[in-house]
Amino acid sequence: MGRTTFVALFICLSAGALMVHAEDPYHFFEWNVTYGTIAPLGVPQQGILINGQFPGPKINCTSNNNIVVNVFNHLDEPFLLTWNGVQHRKNSWQDGTLGTMCPILPGKNFTYHFQVKDQIGSFYYFPTTGLHKASGAIGGLQVHSRDLIPVPFDNPADEYFVLLGDWYNKGHKSLKKLLDSGRSIGRPDGIQINGKSGKVGDKAAEPLFTMESGKTYRYRVCNVGMRTSVNFRLQGHTLKLVEMEGSHTVQNVYDSLDLHVGQCLSVLVTANQAPKDYYLVVSSRFAQHQLNSVAIIRYVNGNSPASLELPPSPPDNTEGIAWSINQFRSFRWNLTASAARPNPQGSYHYGQINITRTIKLTNSRSYIDGKLRFGLNGVSHVDSKTPLKLAEYFKASDKVFKYDLMKDEPPQDNTKVILAPNVLNTTFRNFVEIIFENHERTIQTYHLDGYSFFAVAIEPGRWSPEKRMNYNLLDAVSRHNIQVYPNSWAAVMTTLDNAGMWSLRSEMWERVYLGQQLYFSVLSPARSLRDEYNLPDNALLCGIVPGLPLPPLYTI
Repeated sequence: MGRTTFVALFICLSAGALMVHAEDPYHFFEWNVTYGTIAPLGVPQQGILINGQFPGPKINCTSNNNIVVNVFNHLDEPFLLTWNGVQHRKNSWQDGTLGTMCPILPGKNFTYHFQVKDQIGSFYYFPTTGLHKASGAIGGLQVHSRDLIPVPFDNPADEYFVLLGDWYNKGHKSLKKLLDSGRSIGRPDGIQINGKSGKVGDKAAEPLFTMESGKTYRYRVCNVGMRTSVNFRLQGHTLKLVEMEGSHTVQNVYDSLDLHVGQCLSVLVTANQAPKDYYLVVSSRFAQHQLNSVAIIRYVNGNSPASLELPPSPPDNTEGIAWSINQFRSFRWNLTASAARPNPQGSYHYGQINITRTIKLTNSRSYIDGKLRFGLNGVSHVDSKTPLKLAEYFKASDKVFKYDLMKDEPPQDNTKVILAPNVLNTTFRNFVEIIFENHERTIQTYHLDGYSFFAVAIEPGRWSPEKRMNYNLLDAVSRHNIQVYPNSWAAVMTTLDNAGMWSLRSEMWERVYLGQQLYFSVLSPARSLRDEYNLPDNALLCGIVPGLPLPPLYTI
């Protein structure tokens, strides 16, 4: 199918599935997902490649662009991609989780159609099936502001995307066997930076990126690992934070930044040092055994190696948690900057909206029949053969799941969990407060699909209503990921104004696979295309859905 045909198809679908504007540009991609040999830590292993690449191809687009990705699955297992941070307004059909879509079977293909509506920022895509994320199929997705929208910093000389995180040498099939047998995947073997792991003093190492003296560069950095928080820093240089998960931030300057699993941000780096090599240093955080990796940033015309003396990492003990919390509190929304729209970010006064529902979530680690499980408020999620969204759309949800097995408050004994699909019924356009309380000794991170939320507080101890006095109700960053430190809590706020079925999950993939996730069912009572798109014509059907009569289409 050619480009012209694709555009015509999208216009034809405008009354039903997509309703996109013909004037918004399209980007077309054809991706072949295959196995191939990779060696991020120097040990050859089977990886998952997209068009022969790891990391995968970068999607470079502009706010409101339409993205069309035809994915061919050449693996021997079902496969799905999700677009971490893309909100898919009215369109959870494209979200790429097992609660919203049937996976692409081996030897088959599926074409994603989605629009980065009213968004800018740094995001990434990754596979949600099995433990595929541990073997690759991960890539960057950057959304620029439209030309008419001012950006609160000068255009950089260049932009660089850095995908980093912990890595296992075992591969996804071996790790999945461990989890299926009831055990943990254990500690990672190292840290990769854009598919490689460097060592200090390696004279044969090629530079990751180059810079010219006197120029400023934008580094988009995402932690795409399986479980480990990291800290990154650039030898001899400071990092000016300018964007975080789709929001422009107050432009504070840092020597190093903590980056938790699933999180992305942008920093500006000015090449104002002597022309030579410098190390980009990445270290694990809050782990018993620290892992480190480096990559070379080379000045053009530089002819000296990087210094062997690395900038120190922040402390990793209780003092280190306090350091990290204080850094989180320094992140502020830039109230005067425009994001995807011309109006300033600060024109949305979230702190003046009344809370209509509070959901307090406590994570748990427990064993059922001798096998490890993770849960939220006494429920350990199990994916069903029929995606939850399909079951709901076809009026067959009662045959697949029960709403509200999980309550808004954790039970007294949170270690006793039930295994079932975890779906929370919510009210369209309600303004909700979500509290994450972590009683475990390990850090947690959470992500919400379909939305951004205001990360208003992180504090040690237990949450109580009186803690609301400490919320940042003025300029908390609007983002889609939040960390929760050991024996601490975090609070976020959002308006559930995006109809669909949306995943709220841990970003530690071992925990997701073993149940630490839930879905928000957000239904519009109007059944209108103003609120949600119809099932796409090319949607894959599976489970109990094939053969069921198609429900009446949503109309204007």
